[in-house]
Amino acid sequence: MKPFQYAIIGGTGVYDSGVSSFHKTVETEYGEVEVDIAEVKNNSIAFLARHGKEHGTLPHRINYRANLKALQKLGVQHIFATAAVGSLNPDYPTGSLVVLSDFLDMTKQRPLTFFEGGSEGAKHVNMDDPYCANLRKHLLEAAKRHDVQFKGNAVYICTEGPRFETEAEIKMMREWGADVVGMTSVPEVVLAKELGLCYASVGFVVNMATGMESGPIQLKSIGEMLARNKEKANLMFLDIFTKTLDQQNCRCLDSIVNLYNSFD
Repeated sequence: MKPFQYAIIGGTGVYDSGVSSFHKTVETEYGEVEVDIAEVKNNSIAFLARHGKEHGTLPHRINYRANLKALQKLGVQHIFATAAVGSLNPDYPTGSLVVLSDFLDMTKQRPLTFFEGGSEGAKHVNMDDPYCANLRKHLLEAAKRHDVQFKGNAVYICTEGPRFETEAEIKMMREWGADVVGMTSVPEVVLAKELGLCYASVGFVVNMATGMESGPIQLKSIGEMLARNKEKANLMFLDIFTKTLDQQNCRCLDSIVNLYNSFD
């Protein structure tokens, strides 16, 4: 079996996309993690269902630290993720695909870091490129090959959930510069950066956020929309994973600032 250099994090897996896979349980200090391993063109790809295969784990209950630590233990270096999002930007209508480029954090009670101080010192992580620029470049190139239209780059704002946002909150978020809103990208993107992993994410716009359209959010067609966009995204991800990726064209490996050593 080839090294696990690549992973996909999403709501449903490559095992739904005609790719044969087998199940694996990974033990971490934060808990057990269930992953599926697929062999694609001589590459071993780990797929992690963020909410569980039955989609039963709500966003604020996901064990993000265990998930990312499990992928690191498998030897993963590059991660693509998908995220269902609501749009705050009229240029990104329902059904659009966007590439996440930055984030705002409005979560309240999640463990956000692996860094606990003590003997490890005061570690911090740079966030000048939270979503790996190199992987985002590969995404845009793959989109051309697969005739996939990205509407653009998007600033993602993460809320605690599981409730949707109020109209007043959405107005505030728009003033802050957010394009899309969701409940899962933080702390996932932060933990990946702390571990020195390359991480990029595609946002599936499944609805316009509260107050962006008249009437309540309509969720009836979300399942169909997610399935259609998931297939497009997985094809792009698997295409990219057939290439030779390294970490020489980004700064993901050099994101940690160790103040303990700096002032010793």
